[in-house]
This record gives sequence, C-alpha cells and structure tokens, in this order.
Amino acid sequence: MLYGNVTGVTKPVARLVQGTIMLSTSKLEEGFTLLDGILALGGTTFDTAHGYGNGEAERTLGRWMEARGNRDQVVILGKGAHHNQDRQRVTPFDITADLHDSLARLRTNYIDLYILHRDDPSKPVGPIVEVLNEHKAAGRIHAFGGSNWSAARVQEANEYADAHHLTPFVASSPNFSLAVQLKAPWPNCISISGPAAEGERDWYKGKNMPLFTWSSLAGGFFSGRFERDNLDTFTTYLDKLCVECYCTEDNFQRLDRVKTLAAEKGMTIPQIATAYVLSYPLNIFALVGCWAVEEFKANADALALKLTPAEIAWLELKSNSR
Repeated sequence: MLYGNVTGVTKPVARLVQGTIMLSTSKLEEGFTLLDGILALGGTTFDTAHGYGNGEAERTLGRWMEARGNRDQVVILGKGAHHNQDRQRVTPFDITADLHDSLARLRTNYIDLYILHRDDPSKPVGPIVEVLNEHKAAGRIHAFGGSNWSAARVQEANEYADAHHLTPFVASSPNFSLAVQLKAPWPNCISISGPAAEGERDWYKGKNMPLFTWSSLAGGFFSGRFERDNLDTFTTYLDKLCVECYCTEDNFQRLDRVKTLAAEKGMTIPQIATAYVLSYPLNIFALVGCWAVEEFKANADALALKLTPAEIAWLELKSNSR
C-alpha cells in the first residue's frame, strides 16, 4: 500500500480508499470479514456517507471499529449534506445535523476528513466555510473538502477562508477516469476526465490538492462486460446508465488500448483502468468499492503499476505510439 498526507489529518492516508456502501448491520459478520481483510492489506482509509444505506454503512463501520478497538489506526472519510428529492441541503443546519448523526453512528467523536457530498452553487460559500470551521475548532472534524464541487467553487471557498483567516478546503472529490462522459449520470456531477476538463486538472495540479476521485471504472465500463455489439442486452438501471453515459466510440477505442496493455502486462482490464487513474500526475487517492478482499488486493496490485507518460497519452488517444 502507498500512503499520502492530507493537511489536518494526523494519520497517513491510504492511496486506495475503500467504500462502505455494501455494509449493513444485518450482515455484520460478512462486513467485519471484509473490513478486517482490507485493513490487513494496508487499507486503513474508509469512505462512508450519511446517506449510504440510510445510515447502515456508518453504523456497521462504527461497530467494527468499536469491536476491534482500531479507531486510532483508521482514517474515516465521511460525507454529508447530500441533496434529497425535496430540496438542496448544503446549508449550515444540514451540515451540522448530518455530522452529528454520523458521529453517533460511527461511535466516535471525530471524523478525519469530512467532505460535503454535494454543492449548491446558488448558495454563498461564506456560511458553509464558517460552519465547517466551527466543527473543526470543536474537534468534530480534522479537515474538510467538497465532493462534486467545481474547481472554481473550491477556489471561491478558499478565497473566502483566506480573507477571513479561516481554514480552507483541503481536498476535493470529483469523478475521474480514462473514459469520458457523454453526459453526466446525474445533475451537477463534476468530472475532471477528458480534454474539456484540462483546465480543472491544471488548477488542482497547481495547488497539489488531494483528490479523492470516484468511479475509476467509469460506472462499470472498464469491467470488461461492455462491448460495441452487446449494448442492447443490458437491463438493470446502473448498466443502462453506463451505456448512456460512457458507451461511445472514442471510449471503446480507449477500451481497446486498455485490453492491449492489460495483455502485455499480465493484468486485467479493471487493473489497467485503475492504474491509469493512480498514475496520472495529480495528487490522487482513488475511491474503490470492493465487495471482496480479493478485489481490493487486485486494486492494490494496480497501485503498484506506474504507467509512463507515453502510456497515459496513448491510452487517452493523444498518441499512436508509446
């Protein structure tokens, strides 16, 4: 395992961050086994959220940490203030309410890195930055950032923090993968993939800001299941969404090259897609949602593979040689 540092977080942060959406208190034994195995592989960092499983992910993670007595070893990336079907919820009230719920479920008095799950660009950043600083000063969170916040909004928040002598956002969590979205999978999804987002990537590179990127496999596009001639056979919601968002000819050409590189390096299609993200010249921590310890091990093997700049450019279709 490789580790990095996030300003304000007192522990090393694993470059592979395991998700918890599959956890449930109704399946504690299976969940504990998964978490034990990932921790044994050096996966110390876990991504959870107020909204995952109506709180079941946080409750299970909290019971595991309590049973194992390993809170000091574990880094929690928690998220809150997700929108619901009735209203946008990126407000000081909702941030505070979600945070207190999460702390109770996790059976802890602090979250290492707290990420706002969504943004509401219609709201001024000032009150948001201020309430996050209040919770940091109280010790409830040690650092904070935003998921699906544009680089411009992060910059706006940090300019406000600087002007008012407050702690800024120290991390961002956008989508990033080799595949480029034809359309966003849901409204206000922020992706830094592809040529159109080069400016955002340059901004993050200039700041060296930690990026907790999600969907390295592009919604399953790099699972190996999607081919040019079988797209009408997918029936589940998530598979159909992948077809709509990612199944373009350019992406299939990228997939062709991933297959070639995988064969040459003795790795799988998902491993090469993951290695692309982790090899990209940004300060990236990749969020993964492994349902089995063996899957996490495969991701860890991909972490060890560093693609060259020439290989990255070739996979991106910018070059015909590597």
